[in-house]
Amino acid sequence: MSRESDDVTARIRDRLSALRARMRREAVLDEAVSRTAARQNIRPEEAARHLSRLADASGVELPDLAATIEPAPRPATLPPVPGWVLAVLQAVHVSAAYLVPVVDDGDRPVDFVIAAANEQARDVTGRGAGELVGERLVQACPGVVKSGLLEAYFRVLAEGRPLKLDPVEYVEAREHKLWPASLTVRAVPLHEGVLASWRALDEDERLISRWDRAQREAELGWAEWTLTTGRTYWTAQMYGIFGRDPADGPIPLEELPGAVVEADVPLVDELMSTLLEHGEAADSEFRIRQRHGVRQVRTVSEPVLDDSGTPVLVRMLVQDITRGRRRERALSAAHAQAIRQRRRAEEEQRVAHRLQDAIQPGHSGVLDVPGVRIAVRYLPAEDVGRLGGDWFKARSLPDGRVLVAIGDAMGHGLAAVGLMAQMRFGLAGLAYTKADAAQLATWLNDLIYHNSETVAATGTAVIGHFDPGSRLLTWTSAGHPPPLLVRDGVAALLEPPPGPMLGALESVAYELTTTQLHPGDMLFLYTDGVIERRDQDLDAGLKSLLEAADDCPLEDPEAAIGCVLDRIGLDTHDDVCLLALRIR
Repeated sequence: MSRESDDVTARIRDRLSALRARMRREAVLDEAVSRTAARQNIRPEEAARHLSRLADASGVELPDLAATIEPAPRPATLPPVPGWVLAVLQAVHVSAAYLVPVVDDGDRPVDFVIAAANEQARDVTGRGAGELVGERLVQACPGVVKSGLLEAYFRVLAEGRPLKLDPVEYVEAREHKLWPASLTVRAVPLHEGVLASWRALDEDERLISRWDRAQREAELGWAEWTLTTGRTYWTAQMYGIFGRDPADGPIPLEELPGAVVEADVPLVDELMSTLLEHGEAADSEFRIRQRHGVRQVRTVSEPVLDDSGTPVLVRMLVQDITRGRRRERALSAAHAQAIRQRRRAEEEQRVAHRLQDAIQPGHSGVLDVPGVRIAVRYLPAEDVGRLGGDWFKARSLPDGRVLVAIGDAMGHGLAAVGLMAQMRFGLAGLAYTKADAAQLATWLNDLIYHNSETVAATGTAVIGHFDPGSRLLTWTSAGHPPPLLVRDGVAALLEPPPGPMLGALESVAYELTTTQLHPGDMLFLYTDGVIERRDQDLDAGLKSLLEAADDCPLEDPEAAIGCVLDRIGLDTHDDVCLLALRIR
């Protein structure tokens, strides 16, 4: 490994060490809360507040105070368990226990006693029935609190309805350690208590239950790193992508930089910082070295957080995009270095003009149609490598409605341009079927999903129909930024109906939303280049757009677009497309 990858490896180890130290501190607190709840016969959330007040009053740090809390003694006598209940327990072939409620002075259930368990019973730490029976549930198994199982058992007891959870991400805190597991849980009301059963999923079940279909259809690799223990799970596709023998096992998270091309190691560093320090999902592209050469991969990663926001798992979906990237680089690689620089400016200009022409002849202007005046502004990215697939469509239809749409084909370069053309021209043809916007989105999704020739064939869009007579806008969203409505000088984002990106899933039914527009309203549709900036997140970009729309005069849509773009400041590292509708 290079010196830089060694440094990044060391930083990842430091981050993991810090996270594990934090988890251990939280384990101490979890145990203290459960012990306090058992001692005082109160619910865990009340015990947590009690410990916090006690720490404030005593001046002792909460972790130090928590370390002094001793376990509550077992109840002197156990509730009687009928013989037929014991017989039912023994008939269950997985871990099972009979839980009898413990109530406070107000007859409110606050906990359970593990009154009986079958021979197969094992908790996630390996303890059997002999160690569990007679214990208070919260004290014996503190993980039932954060996982939500305790509240679920209370509901089974109160409502008398069976419980089925599959799977449950469960983390047990015992003896200052964390014991993670994925469980299937069942519970039913029985006699005077609750019969609960559970089973820990093995490695194959964990992977199959989450990503089997995604891997089968898209030929993707899947990995999961358990941060508490360092255990790693890889699918067979991951070993193929990384050119690694399964007998060698998966690559630990902290050693991932060692498999990456040196120039791309900073990208992995940034990815790990996002996952481990900020606890946020991220996608990234970088090159890896393997026995068959250098491969380009795209990753979509997410951390799994506990209730306190601490990452306990990292999951990563990996796609080998080498073939697509090689096609994009084929033309420039065929030319000699001596003429590459001379032709680069010509190529950039030619591609930019092609993109503009594919969007619409003319890249700004005004369209007057019944009931609405529409203006548009499209600005391509300055860097040809960042040219994307932004598009729009606005036209009157034979049935009197006005079609308005805006979208973004994911990715950059010619592949994105090709996908953009499919989306825009496909919608133009489908619009004449008189179908509503939700149906158009569904058909457009089918078109993109089944086009195997397009690299990274996904996109976003807002599609709507404006009725000039009623001034109703019926619209739907496929994972696109929400429209912005300015009414009476106040700008607000419209709440989009839920809908996935176009091309992400095989079968999708989109929802339709109706928005009543009024004379004088201004509606803005835009692509993410309007709100994305290198130095700020999307929320900040949306806030800037709202403030600009609030401040700009809105009598003329073309002037309004110019004012808004001036106020937010253009950063053309990505395409920018902005559509403004002035309602008459």
